[in-house]
Amino acid sequence: MEISIKPNPACASQEARNQILAAPGFGKFFTDHMVSVTWSQGRGWHDAQVMPYGPIAMDPASAVLHYAQEIFEGLKAYRHADGSVWSFRPQANAQRFNRSAARLAMPEVPEDLFLRSIGELVKIDAAWVPSGGENSMYLRPFMFASEAFLGVRPANEYKFMVIASPVGAYFSGGVKPVKIWLSSNYARAAFGGTGAAKCGGNYAAGLLAQMEASERGCEQVCFVDATEHKWIEELGGMNLYFVFKDGTLVTPPTKGTILEGITRGSLLALAGEQGLKPVERPISVDEWRSGVTSGAITEVFACGTAAVITPVGKLVWEGGAVGDEKMGETTLRLRNALLDIQYGRAPDRHGWMSKLC
Repeated sequence: MEISIKPNPACASQEARNQILAAPGFGKFFTDHMVSVTWSQGRGWHDAQVMPYGPIAMDPASAVLHYAQEIFEGLKAYRHADGSVWSFRPQANAQRFNRSAARLAMPEVPEDLFLRSIGELVKIDAAWVPSGGENSMYLRPFMFASEAFLGVRPANEYKFMVIASPVGAYFSGGVKPVKIWLSSNYARAAFGGTGAAKCGGNYAAGLLAQMEASERGCEQVCFVDATEHKWIEELGGMNLYFVFKDGTLVTPPTKGTILEGITRGSLLALAGEQGLKPVERPISVDEWRSGVTSGAITEVFACGTAAVITPVGKLVWEGGAVGDEKMGETTLRLRNALLDIQYGRAPDRHGWMSKLC
């Protein structure tokens, strides 16, 4: 399928763009173009185009507004020292996108179409890819049910779209240990649910717990399993890792309730190169508390595309807390190793980087 290009006749001026790129923040500004592709019953995917960024016309009866058939992805484009622009493991995002689509009874997007859509958008908006520090372009592919119909069934029409946003560091204060609130009142996902899919409903389900965390001075919330209420799962938007004194690097298994993070999987591959033994196994709240207290657990960190790797300083719960505000050496070493690959400062031995332009 060809992707038609319809340039925006009213692109931002170079002066306006440069002003944004000097301090982009995270997810506040968007580029001049977006991708739109339609899927309909009987025709499949059609009308693929790069078009001017702007509002979406939507019928009030669109199925997504009533039954939440919606999924998304998140990945970044990085400008290297020679001016070229690269993405990190986009094939893995395409594959996860389709796993999410299958779980929500939505049509899969051909991997080639997913990748070409990203590539064409970055090419036309390449001037929006910032440089310096940890700046990058955040890419947001998403799909939603666009059919106007109020019956409860999979829709007969969907829109696949991609938008882009120049971004700086996810946490405005830079890399520093964050406080994590242990949620005891809310669960993010259960067996058989949509925990492993990247759909908006999972994030909406965690917002009340995130508000609870913020009220207690914490930046993120940690969810435990919905059955026994004792096994660590993940944060509202990031996976967790535990560094043990014996050199073991532990992360909870995905088991259908945890999102299979691209950064999470990459760290499993990088751990051995950093002298660590990666292990996927259940870890309980009690082990977290006792391990930090005894010194068996030396560092805890969270990871994800947006924030990369973020040190966890304290775990806070009603009536107690454990941890300190120290920056872990292993955490920072892994973080730098990953960023060096993404920004082209280190050899890409795993074949993870794809040149976009």
